[in-house]
Amino acid sequence: MAEMANVTKRTVDYYTNLGLLKAERSASNYRYYSLGELERLRLIERYKRKNLSLEDIKELLKQDLETASAIEETGLKLKSKLDGLNEELQEVITLIKQDEKNELLLKKQISHESMALIQSLLVLLV
Repeated sequence: MAEMANVTKRTVDYYTNLGLLKAERSASNYRYYSLGELERLRLIERYKRKNLSLEDIKELLKQDLETASAIEETGLKLKSKLDGLNEELQEVITLIKQDEKNELLLKKQISHESMALIQSLLVLLV
């Protein structure tokens, strides 16, 4: 990972010890870093080039994590609402299809003359 981010192994160890990076440990106690941690390391280095202290960087990374968490939570809420709306839409579609079937059955049972009479009556009622 150090080579990929163009830093020294000592830098990676230092950041890990400070809690800026998180590593998984293997059974033989080797450290493994995710691609997300590689991106995090690159971000730390960008912040360092802007002359930010490691303490400031740690705070910025914490804020980034909180923001990402809030975005994810909002996304889950929106997905839930969208799923609910989709279910309601399916119910409406089902009702419309049932109404269309009922209308067709009604039309088959009523003669054209009766339908004209019903329409005339409806006009008078309105």
